[in-house]
Amino acid sequence: MSKVCLRSELEQIAARLKSEGEKIVFTNGCFDLLHIGHIRYLKEAKKLGDILIVGLNSDASVRRLKPERPINEESQRAEVLASLEMVDFVTLFSEDTPYELIKSIRPDVLVKGGDWKKEDIVGSDIVAEVHSLPYVPGVSTSAIINKILKSGVGL
Repeated sequence: MSKVCLRSELEQIAARLKSEGEKIVFTNGCFDLLHIGHIRYLKEAKKLGDILIVGLNSDASVRRLKPERPINEESQRAEVLASLEMVDFVTLFSEDTPYELIKSIRPDVLVKGGDWKKEDIVGSDIVAEVHSLPYVPGVSTSAIINKILKSGVGL
């Protein structure tokens, strides 16, 4: 079974896993250029349950949220995330937020990075357990892109 699933497939998988007593953790993001902050965050998210599902912003969704992005297309970002041992499933969503995806999967735990306040995390009104995990200071996709641009590498 592929770790990259359509939403409809993942809804069925999540329902089955929950019925078997598995605790489902959900997080989401663009994950455009994977870095140490992402890795630490995903490892910590996985520790909060049995199954880690990542909702991945589609290319169209990323473009609406972050001008000049994504750097890597959605199929590549999904494959990279799915290759990580702590990630159990990846699914794309095209909306600006994962609210509808969260409603359909009904995870037990909702997780975002420490730059989010718990009450501002999308879906915190429908998921009982919500965590804002520590943020790695100075590490972000935007910072990496800016560093590359300032260095003149590849120009």
